[in-house]
Amino acid sequence: MVKKQIILYGSRYGSARRYAERLTEMTGLEAVEYKEVKNLGDYDRIVYLGSLYAGGVTGLKQTAAKMSPQQELMVITVGLADPTNSANVTHVRQSIKSQIPEHFYNESRLFHLRGAIDYTKLNLKYRLMMSLLVKKVAKLPEEQQNAETKAMLETYGKQVDFVDFNTLQPIAGFIKE
Repeated sequence: MVKKQIILYGSRYGSARRYAERLTEMTGLEAVEYKEVKNLGDYDRIVYLGSLYAGGVTGLKQTAAKMSPQQELMVITVGLADPTNSANVTHVRQSIKSQIPEHFYNESRLFHLRGAIDYTKLNLKYRLMMSLLVKKVAKLPEEQQNAETKAMLETYGKQVDFVDFNTLQPIAGFIKE
């Protein structure tokens, strides 16, 4: 049975939106920013792309709150840290688990992609926040730094783009099944 699906995204700096737009091209599904959708009742599966930010996935909690237990949730995170690092994936999944009801977490397909950031485009509030966070993280002994904090230190103040649309192939394949 073909499921009625929609792509929702929560993007801070544009990477999740870029992935959502490309996934639309690959699957023919509509992509909409999560804030724009009031009712999800017409969909069997929600494909959610969200940026990793401040210990969570942008908009995921709000989206899950609008869903019924009968719906299927697919979560695709977009962040700077390398998703091939198992410690990073474990950390991201713990974050997801804290944001959505247990039944969604247990039944969801989870994927992790790399994103981009341009520190020069951050507003003052976020630049200050990042500056304080980087100073704090830089003081940690190396053995206490995880993949996410190391990626932050390596990329701080720079423009970096790890977006790789080829990583969407398995996700598009799953959506089309």
